[in-house]
Amino acid sequence: MKKFLNYLKLRDKLLLMYMLSVFIPIVLTNVVFYNVTTSNIRNQKIRDADMALNNLKNDLRVTIDQGVGLSYSLYADSIFNKTITRKFTSEKDYVETFNSYLRGVLADQNAQGVHWYQVYTDNPTVLASGYIDRLTDEIRHTGWYAQSKASSSRYPTLIFSEQKFSLIQKLNNYHTSGIEQLVKIDLNMERIHQIFFGSAFNGRVYLVDPQGKVRFGNDTAKLAQDVPYKEIRFPKNALTFKNVYSGINYLDGWTLEGVMDEESVLKEVRKSRSFVIWLACINFVLPSIIIAAMSRSIHVRLVRILKHMKKVKAQNFQTIPHEEARDEIGQLTNEFNRMTETINSLINEVYVADIQKKDLELRQQQAQLHALHSQINPHFLFNSLESVRMRSIIKGEKETAKIIQHMAKMFRKSISWSHNYVTVREELELIESFLEIQQYRFGDKLEYSIVADPAALGHRIPKMVLLPFVENASIHGIESSPDKGRITISVAVQPDGLVFRFEDNGIGMSPEKLEALKRYLEENDEIGERVGMKNAYYRLKLCYRECFAFSLDARYGEGTSIEISLPLLEEDPE
Repeated sequence: MKKFLNYLKLRDKLLLMYMLSVFIPIVLTNVVFYNVTTSNIRNQKIRDADMALNNLKNDLRVTIDQGVGLSYSLYADSIFNKTITRKFTSEKDYVETFNSYLRGVLADQNAQGVHWYQVYTDNPTVLASGYIDRLTDEIRHTGWYAQSKASSSRYPTLIFSEQKFSLIQKLNNYHTSGIEQLVKIDLNMERIHQIFFGSAFNGRVYLVDPQGKVRFGNDTAKLAQDVPYKEIRFPKNALTFKNVYSGINYLDGWTLEGVMDEESVLKEVRKSRSFVIWLACINFVLPSIIIAAMSRSIHVRLVRILKHMKKVKAQNFQTIPHEEARDEIGQLTNEFNRMTETINSLINEVYVADIQKKDLELRQQQAQLHALHSQINPHFLFNSLESVRMRSIIKGEKETAKIIQHMAKMFRKSISWSHNYVTVREELELIESFLEIQQYRFGDKLEYSIVADPAALGHRIPKMVLLPFVENASIHGIESSPDKGRITISVAVQPDGLVFRFEDNGIGMSPEKLEALKRYLEENDEIGERVGMKNAYYRLKLCYRECFAFSLDARYGEGTSIEISLPLLEEDPE
């Protein structure tokens, strides 16, 4: 973990610290708070829904109980039951009984939950009048009658027929002498509709009969299909509620089924979710901007210090521009500038002292070298060579005398270092002497040509800086070639300097060896030969630095060409 943190940039560390210490805890807190709030509201809504469904159940029962009360009052009225089962002697007798008793009894049976009620009897002496009707075969074929016959209980039977609820009560509490009689009480459907559609239950409510069929509810689409409740498909996230009528004989088996969409339950909570998201975004974006701005103030200045430290590594002691800053980075910047200036001052002092020391050592070595030269007494050597040359002339060996003359000239030039710069003419004369000696050595195998622009002959160049390239061409190029060798030297003057070109038709070299030679000239690697070329190239770099051009090209079996471009010296370099 520590290694991982050490590899992170400071800006990333600040962002990571903010994410782990601020943003993620805030988001988790908001999420936990949102989930707890959602759960609490969901549970509260479920409790409210249970209460609303229970209130609906009670209101519906109150309405049904009003009809049940009517049925029980008629069922328990012995006089009324005996009256409608009596054999009336005539229609007049029945009419008098109806007007004197039955009308008043039936008219008093009035309740808010009852829309209409009718007493049916198959007593042939009873006339159809008011709330009393004959129980005919046509009525016996109706749906409500068939449902009432399916129940043998002594309490009212709740049935749903012809889009309305009815209570069927058999009036058999007393001896009826074989006469069938019953009362049909139609409940107030407007009241029931008001109870269902005015309920506080926020969802669908269904009244299901003992057979499992939906008989009423506030979902008119499902009621029109007359399907069992279990076949109704609800959303997966729907909340279901069930309230059973228990302990009530006339409602035994009837249930209230409630279905509520969870989204509607959590609608208000869902609104707060967007608020939580926006709050989390604000908690993330605003602090991130602040941290980014603060981290940039730190990061940019640290990167600037790092860049200047890398410059110090490359011996570029450049100070950081001053800025008003009192924090630790500002102090670090000031200390870095002070350290850089101190190091630069110390290096300059030590370097200058070292240069002076090296110059002193060089002068001592030159003094020793001059002392050695004086001991050799080169005039003795020149005189000896001149004696040999004269002796060769006397004996008629003119070619040998000529070669000795060239050797003496080269020797005189090589040990004469009073001037480090010579004219192009003098350098070409030295090269010509060397080629004459090589031609004496190789005979007809070597031929050469020197073509020089007369305007170039008076310009000065470093002494003996071109000879090593000619020497390399003759020794390494021509000597190893089985064919006749040719060395061509050309000197031209261009507006921007002198151009020297050396060409030979020797053995050349392979591309690999050519690249190795180029690397050898540019770097400090050792190849083991062509030391003269390396020294000449190094002297060119010392004298002209980056102001000269050098190109080398060679093909194996075809020869080598070298081109050197030197700038024109405006004044005497000595």
